[in-house]
Amino acid sequence: MLGSAAHNRYHPRMSDHTNQSQYAGYPNIRMRRNRQTDWARRLVREHSLRTDDLIWPIFIAPGSNTTESIPSMPGVFRYSLDLLIPKVREASDLGIPAVALFPATPPELKTDDCAEAFNPQNLVCQAVRAIKDAGIDIGIICDVALDPYSSHGQDGLVENGQVLNDQTLTALCKQAVVQAEAGCDIIAPSDMMDGRVGAIRQALDSNGFTQVQIMAYAAKYASAFYGPFRDAVGSSANLSTGDKKTYQMDPANTNEALREVALDVQEGADMVMVKPGMPYLDVLQRVKDEFSMPTFAYQVSGEYAMIKFAAANGALDEHKCMLESLLAFKRAGADGILTYFAIEAAKAIQGEK
Repeated sequence: MLGSAAHNRYHPRMSDHTNQSQYAGYPNIRMRRNRQTDWARRLVREHSLRTDDLIWPIFIAPGSNTTESIPSMPGVFRYSLDLLIPKVREASDLGIPAVALFPATPPELKTDDCAEAFNPQNLVCQAVRAIKDAGIDIGIICDVALDPYSSHGQDGLVENGQVLNDQTLTALCKQAVVQAEAGCDIIAPSDMMDGRVGAIRQALDSNGFTQVQIMAYAAKYASAFYGPFRDAVGSSANLSTGDKKTYQMDPANTNEALREVALDVQEGADMVMVKPGMPYLDVLQRVKDEFSMPTFAYQVSGEYAMIKFAAANGALDEHKCMLESLLAFKRAGADGILTYFAIEAAKAIQGEK
């Protein structure tokens, strides 16, 4: 109930003791007037979701004519290179600006030194070249981290049980350069090693890739929402009971996120990202307000899976919750969203069901 001060602020001509029935138009301010019709709601809408806001993460599988389902991510698949191309073309035709590529590296290629990460013929590099050779007009984002290639599931090199920071930077730079050589447009370091953005920027520039952009996973949290993703890239078994708390952020911290972003911006990041998404909308808004940088959010695998499984069990409307969740990122300040719903959302935005 409004207190007297608030009451008089909104109704300055009316005292606490005035009979409200004397005023035929009471209340003078009716918020519902702007909500009565669809056209009025559209006219005053503060935020909107566009196809231009979407980035589609795609998983790549070895072999040919292969589509592999991911049980923990209903509706998401791993595609062999030959089937990947029509999927990327579909995304481009829908107006989605970029795709992000993630490999399911065969177990026999996962090693302690993560050498497959900087093999010019690895799955990601092959996929980048195939998309470019197909002439598809779409941006290609490549993840830079060692977990898809490591025998231990960690994002960096490991010695005596410790994830090594500076030695990992050397490996990440090699990985970024081979991806740029393959034709990658945006390098996206997701490893959370200290100093990696500056090191990668220097490596790219010194190898002639001054125009390749960096989208830094600037505030990436040690989250429990990544489980289905690790299933998708096959790193769950490698990581086993381990965790990434010594380098990914503590979910309790927000001020620390601003420090992380500030460092990545200083080191040359062109864009920054907050990951996960919906549990960290407060962080997303603080980052956007503080830096006014191109800022992205990742609606991660666990967020996607929650909506999918809840809808499959009749708990909610998948279509409406998908769009509402994506709009929440825009409202919090995101310039774009990495989401496994990208194809469905693009069709919905264009009026298809």
